[in-house]
Amino acid sequence: MALSQTEPEQTLRHETPPAPSTTLQENDNNSDSAALGVGFLSAALLSACGGNGNSAGSPAVVSADLARSQKAAVVAPLSANDASRFLSQAAFGGNDTDIAAVQSQGAAAWLQNQFSVATDQPNWAWMMSQGFNSVADVETTDGIDNSLWRKLMASPDTVRQRISLALSEIFVVSLEDLPMPWRNFAAAAYMDLLAANAFGNFRSLLQAVTLSPAMGVYLGTKGNEKEDPATGREADENYAREVMQLFTIGLNMLNNDGSVASGAGGKPIPTFTPTMVTQLAQVFTGWNFANSAAAVPTSLQAPMVLNASLHSTSAKSFLGATIAAGTDGNAALKIALDTLFNHPNLPPFFGRQLIQRMVSSNPSPAYISRVAAAFISGNGGLRGDMKSVISAVLTDPEAQTSITGLSNSAGKLREPVIRLAQWARTFKAVSASGKWAVGDTTNPSLKLGQSPLRSPTVFNFFSPGFVPPNNVLGNPALVAPELQITTEATVIGYANFLQTAINGQLADLTPDYSIETAMASNPANLFNRLNTLLAGGQLSSATATLIQNAINTIPITSTNGALNRVKAAIMMIMCGPEYIVQK
Repeated sequence: MALSQTEPEQTLRHETPPAPSTTLQENDNNSDSAALGVGFLSAALLSACGGNGNSAGSPAVVSADLARSQKAAVVAPLSANDASRFLSQAAFGGNDTDIAAVQSQGAAAWLQNQFSVATDQPNWAWMMSQGFNSVADVETTDGIDNSLWRKLMASPDTVRQRISLALSEIFVVSLEDLPMPWRNFAAAAYMDLLAANAFGNFRSLLQAVTLSPAMGVYLGTKGNEKEDPATGREADENYAREVMQLFTIGLNMLNNDGSVASGAGGKPIPTFTPTMVTQLAQVFTGWNFANSAAAVPTSLQAPMVLNASLHSTSAKSFLGATIAAGTDGNAALKIALDTLFNHPNLPPFFGRQLIQRMVSSNPSPAYISRVAAAFISGNGGLRGDMKSVISAVLTDPEAQTSITGLSNSAGKLREPVIRLAQWARTFKAVSASGKWAVGDTTNPSLKLGQSPLRSPTVFNFFSPGFVPPNNVLGNPALVAPELQITTEATVIGYANFLQTAINGQLADLTPDYSIETAMASNPANLFNRLNTLLAGGQLSSATATLIQNAINTIPITSTNGALNRVKAAIMMIMCGPEYIVQK
């Protein structure tokens, strides 16, 4: 599925990955886990490539009666499984303390409390404190991967971090194509910007993204000069195109439920034309860093500023708005961003993408409508209030429906990045040095095939409308975005990398399996605990029997026998399709 009307003028690099491995690597310290995971890897591979028809079925539309009954169920006391499932949507799963907190407070109240949880050191401040601002780091990405994983795995404001990750996959900036000094700090400032605006207003978020130095370099607004008829120079159109196409309104007019509106002859109605792109691009001229000194990264924290002499003051018209000739650049920017913010497509377009990142790849039209309504007037009529939108996404009846009440189209694949962050948080992993040196995990055959802020293009790691070819998902028009980065190579690469982490051999990260090890002599109890913690209780009885039988073959009396049982059980669960497909 092509997202773009035209390809971006800027070429975004994507290095060729190493040749994929075809077998699981041997690991003398955990050969039991490697062997026991093979069967589940095969099942996960079949699931990923569409060999399983369980996902068939049209997206469910929640009836008024069902919505009322489900809404009533939301306020009922949550089971540990339901609390864990909610945490997998709102955060990165949870440990015993997190699950107990959701059960005690209720999902909605817990979420409201999370909105006020203080964060730890921002990425920028942490990297400065670790000395990554040395002259040797001017042209590197040193420190940024460390800090991003630190935040995902250990920051106390877990919902803010989950939303920030989601926003980074919608408003994409990538270290893979950020040719500038101090790109490590530019990326840190950008992620801090997303985190700072995650619970604010979408209009403020949009302006912050637009004037971000990192975005300015990534999509060409930094140093973008006005048109010059004498030389034939035109304003760079990259950001103008993508701010409409990917960030705010999409390619076609939408109804409030996310469905495509029909025009003459039943054809879709385009939201914008090439001429509108050209005219909007002129708004984004004249902007540059507040301080261009390359010797220090400080200027990359400040929003870009206007150089009026380089800004186009010609008349502009787009999306029903007109900017008169001679309008000041700051005033023109306000008109442009206000126009995008008030466009009728924005609530369903953004709402659907946020649902996809948090809850379900195929939300019903009714679900999208409710989230769009929250965007329009969620907080006392305040359009764009992010807390209202997030709450609507996470506490909607469709999100809160129990596993047994879900349609076949419900749920989503857990992204590899989220799986690793969940493992770290569930088992309270700590970095002994405080460096969190997980590194760049984009290598598909050796690591995760995904890493924060390292998308290969502006279109993210995967398209929100991706449908696997030759797959049963295409029959009822279901999408599966994360399957776009799920291949034979990434399934095996993920398993090998996960095995390293589970074994406590990922950098200096140390997990705590003490509770699990104490119950390893009872495979049923161990499985039930891990099923709740990792999968919200969604693993089937057949899977329970398979895993319990498998770990029973590891002698409890052997050296590290109890610990090896725990590691094997975690490995098999987290490589299995019933876990990877988050319901």
